[in-house]
Amino acid sequence: MTPRLVCTVLLALVGLGGWTSAQQAASLPNAPDSFKFGVIGDNGTGSKAQYEVGAQMASTHARFPFELVIMLGDNFYGGQKADDLVKKFSLPYKPLLDAGVVFHAALGNHDQISTINYPPIGMGGQRYYTYAVKNVRFFVLDTNSLGQDQLAWLDSALQAATEEWKVAYFHHPIYGNGGRHGSAVDIRVRLEPLFLKYGVQLVFAGHDHVYERLKPQKGIQYFVVGSSGQLRKGDLERSESTAAGFDQDNAFLACEIVGNHLYFQAISRTGTTVDSGEMQLATKPAGEGE
Repeated sequence: MTPRLVCTVLLALVGLGGWTSAQQAASLPNAPDSFKFGVIGDNGTGSKAQYEVGAQMASTHARFPFELVIMLGDNFYGGQKADDLVKKFSLPYKPLLDAGVVFHAALGNHDQISTINYPPIGMGGQRYYTYAVKNVRFFVLDTNSLGQDQLAWLDSALQAATEEWKVAYFHHPIYGNGGRHGSAVDIRVRLEPLFLKYGVQLVFAGHDHVYERLKPQKGIQYFVVGSSGQLRKGDLERSESTAAGFDQDNAFLACEIVGNHLYFQAISRTGTTVDSGEMQLATKPAGEGE
């Protein structure tokens, strides 16, 4: 039987509409050999809020030196000429770029296709692609146009992956409780079977301009991080599937993988921790307990 991984949340921040715990929320271990990365979505506004989130990311990086930032689409709003790309990416994240942090983006519905050729966002001219860092394999998808060619590629890429962790990210959430958009069920029915078949453990999306951590769905942990530049204040319509959420200010997510543990910390534009916790991944046979 093909092994798959089931996420169990061990610790979560109390009082944010998510799971509660008698214990204090987990902090990032900041282990010397761990894999550290940041997550932003719907960030490319060129606004004061984007720059302030960028400053918080730089401040976090000074004490928690993440090596990668994944971008969940809508990397650029409005004009996307050369000077726009500088204003909406290169300048707000200049301290991180200068420190050698690598960015890898997915396309959002506001992104012009030409931006896949903008070197700093790390797409390499591809609408969808895969890459690995340490024991983590990322699958970056274009959910604006999810045709059979892309699905066949994803099937093959997932099957070939040998890394312990399989992480997918893209723009449109297949689980989410944002009032403006919510779950993209049409995309879910095409992607979820592949995620379950090949043991994807972790999925990130944007599109709704809020932060949300979902309760694990069929053993997969989902996050929506869509407020790193845009914010739709008060738009999170919590449901039974919501573990935690924040829709009052812009935010980004810091993550750390240590062995089979994921630690996460969602940080607002003003530096407040709005969600944090630890997840342990435990192998078990496919189909058991679903």
